[in-house]
Amino acid sequence: MSMRGQLTYPEISSQAEALTAALKQLDVQADWLNKYIGNKSYEEVVFIGSGSSYYQALTMAATFRKWTGRVASAHPSSEIFLFRDQSVAANRKILLVGVSRSGESTEVILALKSVENLLNWDVCGITCYEDSTMAQISDCLISPLGKEKSTVMTKSLSSMTFLMQAAIARISDQEQWAAQMEAVLNKDVEVVHQADALVKPYMEGKTFNKFVYLGMGAYGGLALEACLKLKEMSYVWTEAYGTMEFRHGPKSIVEPGSIVCLFVSQAARAYELKVAQEMKDYGAEIILLTAEAGDDTAFADLVIELGLAEVSDEARSVLYLPAVQYLGYYTAMGLGVNPDEPRNLTQVVQI
Repeated sequence: MSMRGQLTYPEISSQAEALTAALKQLDVQADWLNKYIGNKSYEEVVFIGSGSSYYQALTMAATFRKWTGRVASAHPSSEIFLFRDQSVAANRKILLVGVSRSGESTEVILALKSVENLLNWDVCGITCYEDSTMAQISDCLISPLGKEKSTVMTKSLSSMTFLMQAAIARISDQEQWAAQMEAVLNKDVEVVHQADALVKPYMEGKTFNKFVYLGMGAYGGLALEACLKLKEMSYVWTEAYGTMEFRHGPKSIVEPGSIVCLFVSQAARAYELKVAQEMKDYGAEIILLTAEAGDDTAFADLVIELGLAEVSDEARSVLYLPAVQYLGYYTAMGLGVNPDEPRNLTQVVQI
């Protein structure tokens, strides 16, 4: 392997180990679950982050709402310390959950500190660094093997998303969610290897003038994250939309030379595949990330079958991430860009 990508590639490829460590960590921090997200006295759980951390917060909040039936939302960290009353209704008992790989992001720290004197707000967090500033000012759930040397978030994001979903599963009233997270963990090694084996040859020698990622529900945040990964690693302009929303105007950008990558859910599969077929008819190449391939996916240029069609769409979330991370990586490598060190970026964003 060349010097380019020598950090990013092994971090993408080792995420299954990070997920395993994350699940074990829940046994160590069982008290955290009951004290914070499992505490039903909170009228709303608000997940916050910046960049990739905000995008995974969207998936965390969607999972929390579906699996617990309780109120949850996700916001960029800056919205809380600059526009809190526009973002969260006042006079409610709120749990604010900071999401940050490093635990040092200025915006998430400012957000947590901005509510420290409010009697109806409590704070906690999730990070990969137990000695970080965020972990010092709030009680944090830790992803032990999520730490990274590369600037872009890959295994850290996968492991924190999985960790929070597994935590939500444990405090829910339905045992099926925890069993589904175990099934996802057992499948992840295979999915990572398969994603690498399929994406690398697909991207060899290809150039596209437009990338579009589409996802709905718990996958809406994942589509935004996939879009960011490609931008960060390769500097290629790309966009992300809700799958059905893409038909309302944005589809006008689709033409030959475009690639559309769709996160296919089981819940909305028939609708989502109609959108993908429509984009194919406009000349785009289509990548489908789906629990199961079938006659209805045969039109696509690349189908990555993840398996576990029997589990919920929320539980399957992290299985979609390796493929889009490799898409960013191999696009960058093909363009001669170093995905380890994106221009203008640092691991920790401070203001």
